[in-house]
Amino acid sequence: MPRVSICIDVPDLKAATTFYRDALGCSIDKERASHNTLLVGGTTLQLLLKEAGTDATGTASCTRTYERHWTPVHLDFDVDDVDASVAEVKRLGGTVEGLERGEWGAAAFCADPFGNGFCLLAIGS
Repeated sequence: MPRVSICIDVPDLKAATTFYRDALGCSIDKERASHNTLLVGGTTLQLLLKEAGTDATGTASCTRTYERHWTPVHLDFDVDDVDASVAEVKRLGGTVEGLERGEWGAAAFCADPFGNGFCLLAIGS
């Protein structure tokens, strides 16, 4: 059975590790010079140190940028308290682009300090 490991390119490994640990509750599994391994809810996150402007695909047709960008694939983090999590995201340099609430719970639409989008979900709260 395959396991899922999610890789996130970042230009600042220390800042990214702090962000994902403190804002999103990930725990540090392994630290290396080129990448850090974090764990969250049974999923492995690999934070990969990649400088802006470097080749992103191996074909030189696409280079890494760290402005806010959209992708149809993103992460959702289930949290107990959306408001507390939103405050931590902002405190650690992330952005919150929207917040929705309903009888189903709450969702915050966010990005890390490097432009990678994710959502905070508190379903049923």
